[in-house]
Amino acid sequence: MAKQNKAFKFRLLPNKEQSALLAKTFGCVRFVYNKMLAERKETYEKFKDDKELLKKQKFPTPAKYKSEFPFLKEVDSLALANAQMNLQTAYKNFFEGNADFPKFKNRKAKQSYTTNMVNGNIKLENGHIKLPKIKKPIKMKQHREIPADYKLKSCTISRTKSGKYYVSVLTEYEKDIQPKTIENVIGLDFAMAELYVSSENEKANYPRYYRVMSEKLAKAQRILSRRKKGSARWNKQRLVVAKLHEKVANQRMNFLHHKSKELASNFDAVVIEDLNMKGMSQALHFGKSVHDNGWGMFTTFLAYKLKEQGKQLVKIDKWFPSTKKCSCCGKEKEMPLSERVYKCSCGFVLDRDHNSAINIKNEGLRLFALS
Repeated sequence: MAKQNKAFKFRLLPNKEQSALLAKTFGCVRFVYNKMLAERKETYEKFKDDKELLKKQKFPTPAKYKSEFPFLKEVDSLALANAQMNLQTAYKNFFEGNADFPKFKNRKAKQSYTTNMVNGNIKLENGHIKLPKIKKPIKMKQHREIPADYKLKSCTISRTKSGKYYVSVLTEYEKDIQPKTIENVIGLDFAMAELYVSSENEKANYPRYYRVMSEKLAKAQRILSRRKKGSARWNKQRLVVAKLHEKVANQRMNFLHHKSKELASNFDAVVIEDLNMKGMSQALHFGKSVHDNGWGMFTTFLAYKLKEQGKQLVKIDKWFPSTKKCSCCGKEKEMPLSERVYKCSCGFVLDRDHNSAINIKNEGLRLFALS
């Protein structure tokens, strides 16, 4: 039996007093993170020429600031401890060359904090959740039950730009996942407009929510730009813009969840290309379209949904010539982006994306045969 993690996200409905304490916790977590980062940055500048000596320098802790800033004692200490762990992870990623040097957080950054389950300090009951340092349980829209055998590990509380509160409850459970025999395999070729075209010649037909909403968003943002920043009317219009963005994000996420579940239910393995979406959006000037269809989010959903069932998501090399190769005879030829139909010298004619998807599937099958 292997241990698995699963998160459940619910809407929180705090009262004014609870909202104030949550806001204070968000602020304190950001304050402590920035304080520790400032010290760490100073240490880095001092010892950056001697990496061995730099590694020996101790990380500051939240407890260090509590005597100087008593307001830190009013919020959950575990939330502050998690801010320290997040900074340590960011610093480690920088040292390993996987990220830039950590940046300071500002008020416009994502408002969230994480607290851990310790001695029953978090409880879920009767549509409410009890959190550390908050006296009364917070009302919650619990649209689905958490199984009784799932062990609660931690909670991440967040607030969106439109002022909505959410809690993501991380649980741990044991499940014996048996690897499925690979019989039904499908290849997916990334398509800018449809999201993907499959080797079965099925298109995702992504509705392009951001493009559809762009006119309404542009109008709302124009109105916002004419308001005096910080005024009541400006804040009211800011919420209008934030809600439109949230609606697009929620529509996209819902669509991607449904599509990934459909594929995970019907196939034992899904083969895709290991694409660099950021590089593609910059090189080909497809930034808005890449952002709209959420391919990265889709592959993340697909990966965990397949894994839960003992199935596989296979990523083939991004340099594999899926577009240039004929899926019938195997010959290769140059294919500019403007050409949407693949025509081979062998007489084979097929839609460009469908041909690529078949090649991706065949490459996946070849990798399965080798393994």
